Amino acid sequence: MARSKSGKETPLMKQYNQIKRRYPGALLLFRIGDFYETFGEDAVKTSKALDIVLTKRANGSEAETELAGFPHHAMDNYLPKLVRAGYRVAICDQLEDPKSVKGIVKRGVTELVTPGLSFNDNVLEQRKNNFLASVYFEEGTAGISFLDLSTGEFMVSSGTLDYTDKLIRSFQPSEIIYPKKAKDWYFKNYEDQFSSFPLEEWIFNKEYGYEKLTRHFKVPNLKGYGIEEMTEAILAAGAILYYLEETEHKEVSHIKSISRIDENKYVWLDRFTIRNLELVQSAQPDGISLLDTINYTLTPMGGRLLRKWLVLPLKNKVEINQRLKVVETFLEDEELQDNTKYLLDGLGDLERLVGKVATSRVNPREFLQIKKSLSRISPIRESLEGRKEFNAFFDLLNPCDLLVERLSAELKEDAPLHLHQGGVIARGVNAELDELRSISTSGKDFLAGIRDREIERTGIISLKIAYNKVFGYYLEVSNVHKDKVPEEWIRKQTLVNAERYITEELKQYEEKILNAEGQIQILEQQLFAEIVSFAQSYIEAIQQNAKVIAQMDCLLCFSFQAKSYNYSMPSISEGTTIDIKEGRHPVIERHLPEGEPYIPNDVYLDSESQQVMIITGPNMAGKSALLRQTALITLMAQIGSFVPAGYAKVGLVDKMFTRVGASDNLSRGESTFMVEMTETASILNNLSDRSLVLMDEIGRGTSTYDGISIAWSIVEFLHNHPKCQAKTLFATHYHELNELTNNLPRVKNFNISVKELEDRVIFMRKLKEGGSEHSFGIHVAQMAGMPNQIVIRANEILKHLEKEKLTENQKKKLNEIPTQQFQMNLFEADPRMEMLLEILGKVDINATSPVEALLRLSELKEILKGN
Repeated sequence: MARSKSGKETPLMKQYNQIKRRYPGALLLFRIGDFYETFGEDAVKTSKALDIVLTKRANGSEAETELAGFPHHAMDNYLPKLVRAGYRVAICDQLEDPKSVKGIVKRGVTELVTPGLSFNDNVLEQRKNNFLASVYFEEGTAGISFLDLSTGEFMVSSGTLDYTDKLIRSFQPSEIIYPKKAKDWYFKNYEDQFSSFPLEEWIFNKEYGYEKLTRHFKVPNLKGYGIEEMTEAILAAGAILYYLEETEHKEVSHIKSISRIDENKYVWLDRFTIRNLELVQSAQPDGISLLDTINYTLTPMGGRLLRKWLVLPLKNKVEINQRLKVVETFLEDEELQDNTKYLLDGLGDLERLVGKVATSRVNPREFLQIKKSLSRISPIRESLEGRKEFNAFFDLLNPCDLLVERLSAELKEDAPLHLHQGGVIARGVNAELDELRSISTSGKDFLAGIRDREIERTGIISLKIAYNKVFGYYLEVSNVHKDKVPEEWIRKQTLVNAERYITEELKQYEEKILNAEGQIQILEQQLFAEIVSFAQSYIEAIQQNAKVIAQMDCLLCFSFQAKSYNYSMPSISEGTTIDIKEGRHPVIERHLPEGEPYIPNDVYLDSESQQVMIITGPNMAGKSALLRQTALITLMAQIGSFVPAGYAKVGLVDKMFTRVGASDNLSRGESTFMVEMTETASILNNLSDRSLVLMDEIGRGTSTYDGISIAWSIVEFLHNHPKCQAKTLFATHYHELNELTNNLPRVKNFNISVKELEDRVIFMRKLKEGGSEHSFGIHVAQMAGMPNQIVIRANEILKHLEKEKLTENQKKKLNEIPTQQFQMNLFEADPRMEMLLEILGKVDINATSPVEALLRLSELKEILKGN
């Protein structure tokens, strides 16, 4: 609150504080004349976020208060910076013309812009939805809703907390709202990862949410949307509609429907998998995601849809094949591909443009974009006509001919960006407007005639006629010619080098011209509003066009990359086999050094003979890349894309799990190993018969024996699961796991081959049958630039270890190896010794009786005997 030190308020600051109280937690941009001003704490925050000057002025207060502001015309530049800084911004405008009132101008908040609610193009990312999410949970189940206000897309879903979390990670909302009682839960799970705002408990009420939704969609119930019984989802969606009203977003007629995200329709990708596969965002700041690599879409709508497809792969064979067939048709018909590319290239963002139409925020230039985009619908339909693969697209596309005709007839082709600039409505649309323009134009010509006549009459050759707001139109005479000024001219201003005069004739024409220009502005506003109203009747048709074009754009994108990078059409099967021949990693192969080919590999998995592939090999050989490329090829196939492989048969996958890479969560007290075990547990507790599981170096974060034991038992668990034969790629350094094939028939050993040349190795990056006995870690260390003396010493120790290889009945201490110049004390970790240390570490000597001590000693002796 901005208040003077004396505690007294002037009328202006009283008005400001009254409005500010209604929007706690938001920065209030307060319009004063041609500036937006902020006061007090708001000014301090605004100054810092925008890097503008912070001052202290009386500014209507009886004592100084902090102040920071910017010109109103700079709003589009400064507003995005405030929103990206995480602020909610209340825009308070003057609601009446200051010239027409005495005293304080009436003001009010016209919009509350939040990170999740904006129409500003500078706030929004073109190819990413700007979702507001609403979450409600109760007793282990949750409801969630997503709204992109800029496009009108409104979705709901419900399920477990894990499922809700997966959707939040997939859709990456710009803002999340939730009930205040969930504040602890929210910050435990998301901390400051997303902008958020808690709402009062009463808003999340079933009757209230249901009434909000049915009233908005003007329906008696929600059965038609398939969400009638989704109580938690209705609560979440109702809260979003409440939030829209609270933020002054009341014109939302473009939100025409609400759809259900059906968990059973899409492949399960948990947050770890989305992160580990780098589907939409790379783990590294300068890294490249799959989306970055395959996004050749031509329209903003297509770019946004492709992002959704990547995190929501299909499970339905028919739907996948429908997409694949369209891609194939584009590939087979080069003329169709080229023509569609030409028609989609440069198409406007119809989804967001129609959102602006619905809310009356559209400007003249944006209407011209709508006209240009809609005028391409008919040629697109013509190119698709008669092609059965495109029947669904053809039937849904609407050329909106009457709207295109009206926009063509009534808007000037060179219309300005803003309506107030004038010259928007075409000639011939309105007779009164044409007449007023004629008066305005001829009046200006008449002024030029007055100037020429007076020059001839007076001989003042430098005579000028100009205009300002103080005097209106005036004659300007330089001092050299002021002695030639006629007596009837009335002097109004003396300058250093000139004098300014008015005449009766000038004032008469001025009044006529200015009246005409004012009336022109009013009339153009009225006519433009009529066009907006007419266009609003086409909202659903334009939204439908945008959806179809987005789908076509994605499938055209798939055909382009298939042609450019030699992708093949996958065969989608209802079976459980994944058979990939000459598979490549779609991201890595595009970014290899010039001239370096990507080495393709074959992968075969099924439920009968080769369920688990154990892959050994050194670091840098390509194990992780092989795991990821298998997942990415499978995922790309199930979004309807051709894949980077010579051949791919994909048995439909319903869940995809990955445990790759090392990470920790120190802020929650979780080590790298704890995070690894948590993610692994999540996989093992959620398996299905159609799951694809990728595990990379499980157990490396703990001791060798612990790690081997955990990895071994996980492979056994996956193989022997009574209900699920989840297809698994298991990359490991633990060569001991090669022994599993002796007892587990569906486990097979493979290795990434290397070639040894004297004292160095060459990574062949080729997958071969059979396990590997060597990790070549010392060679990798040498390649990394490890000091030579360490490499020499490591090789020496390795030779001793291999020479004195441990047998089942013999355990030999490694500190018997000669130390040479290094004082090292290495020893082999005996699992019994580790167990003894663990037990002894837990013994409280002061609290142990003599009898208990003897019993514990006996226990330790039995452990040493191996019992």
